[in-house]
Amino acid sequence: MAAPKAAQLYPNTLAPADCLAGTFRFDAATGKLHWSEELYLIHGYGRGEIVPTIDLFLSHKHPDDRSRGREIFSQVLTQGGSFFSFDRLIDARMREHRVLTAGEGILGRDGGLSHIDAYVIDLTKTLQRETEQFAREAVVAASASRSTIEQAKGILMGALHIGSEEAFRLLVNYSQHRNIKVARAAADLVGLANNSKDPTLLDGFVQALNRGPVRHRSRIIGMHRHQGRRPQRSL
Repeated sequence: MAAPKAAQLYPNTLAPADCLAGTFRFDAATGKLHWSEELYLIHGYGRGEIVPTIDLFLSHKHPDDRSRGREIFSQVLTQGGSFFSFDRLIDARMREHRVLTAGEGILGRDGGLSHIDAYVIDLTKTLQRETEQFAREAVVAASASRSTIEQAKGILMGALHIGSEEAFRLLVNYSQHRNIKVARAAADLVGLANNSKDPTLLDGFVQALNRGPVRHRSRIIGMHRHQGRRPQRSL
């Protein structure tokens, strides 16, 4: 029975420096579990420190993931076939890892399980790096959105002679009415302001923002009415 091949990680997807991959084989006839060097490292051990067993392997899973791991292993023991799982692993130093386990239970000629071969890939550093990158991009995007919204408010303040809060309220009302984000409405307005080819498009958009839904119209237009004139009533 040949030993399982070493896991291959391709640098265009998962760089070896970012994650560690190991293999294990469970021999159904002897009940022995064989770990590669990398699997010892993932679990926080060196070769010779412990004797790997299925119970030890499952005990390192996060308590909330352990029962599912036992269920998968029990099913493969009786039926064979391919399996995979994404779990949290607690190593010997109590550090949490995110690992992907994928393998196959191979049946013998008698129909019973011969052995299980599996790969275990530690994705902790990869996921951490992607999370940090996402957070950085979110901060940059939020900063850019704030800048664009401030520019849009300035355009409305100058065009309609209104204050900062009223300008922002117009953008919010327009975004809610059109079911788009405030940043998107602001970006459209700023884009039109930077388009010198057809200034009428900007004027039309400003007027659309000014009109807004009917329930907001009187508040904006009322700011430009003569303060001393009383509204006329119809008989």
